[in-house]
Amino acid sequence: MNPTIEALRTPEDRFADLPDFDYTPHYVDDLKGYEGLRIHRVDEGPKDATTTYLCLHGEPSWSFLYRHMIPEFLATGARVVAPDFLGFGRSDKPVDDEVYRFHFHRNMLLELIRRLDLKNITLVVQDWGGVLGLTLPHEMPDRFDRLIIMNTALATGVSPGKGFLEWKAYAASQPDMAVGDLMKRSTPHLSDAEIAAYDAPFPDIRYKGGVRRFPEMVMVEPDMEGVKTSKRALEFWSKEWEGDTFMAIGAQDPVLGVGVMNVMQQVIRNCPEPMIVEEAGHFVQEWGRPVARAAIAHFGKA
Repeated sequence: MNPTIEALRTPEDRFADLPDFDYTPHYVDDLKGYEGLRIHRVDEGPKDATTTYLCLHGEPSWSFLYRHMIPEFLATGARVVAPDFLGFGRSDKPVDDEVYRFHFHRNMLLELIRRLDLKNITLVVQDWGGVLGLTLPHEMPDRFDRLIIMNTALATGVSPGKGFLEWKAYAASQPDMAVGDLMKRSTPHLSDAEIAAYDAPFPDIRYKGGVRRFPEMVMVEPDMEGVKTSKRALEFWSKEWEGDTFMAIGAQDPVLGVGVMNVMQQVIRNCPEPMIVEEAGHFVQEWGRPVARAAIAHFGKA
């Protein structure tokens, strides 16, 4: 382990028999600046594919969230890379909550993209996957071609409103949050095995630093870490983005639903009318097969 960052590693047997998610784990433990911390990713499809789908999860999920979309992307001949943020999934989980900061996560993603030399990227984002992921392309614009965006936003130091503040207060009151139960509330059709898969990364409260911190990290005040970076990203998406975009919205999301996403549609240059998934909640990927198929059809190629 990195001697400066104490971290826990979820035992592998916690991830046995994951439904619809039998992908071989891929790990890196010597990423620049994160030496000794083991970072997991799904990495499927040919390494020399003409398109790479980079799928970024959010709070409190992990790459398992993309299990319905990954097969659709792979069927086009593409490569699919779906990392777990540190603190989530199969990646190591720093013990000290204060380790979890905006640039701690963002820089990890930038370094991972460089390490894997990902190019021709279709960026796939939702929740914190977007809060972080949408700030990547302006740093390395030549690597990104397309965007699939679902129920997320850029956090630029302004309060997202009452719904988010209520969620933040609830999360703060749940230091040992029952992750599977939370996923079930917003995605009622989940099976017991799927709920267990969302609980799998977190044997006990010590593993949940990332789960606790992500709601606190959302930049709702102008002096918070990440605001400057996110404002630069906002400028990029509105003025400089030249790629193709597909947007899908889970209409039942009370915080990052149709209203917020309509604003994002106006922000993103040349963003077409969104796909509204009427029955979907916040975790749109749980309705992911038709979303992935519609995105592929929209792009018109692999």
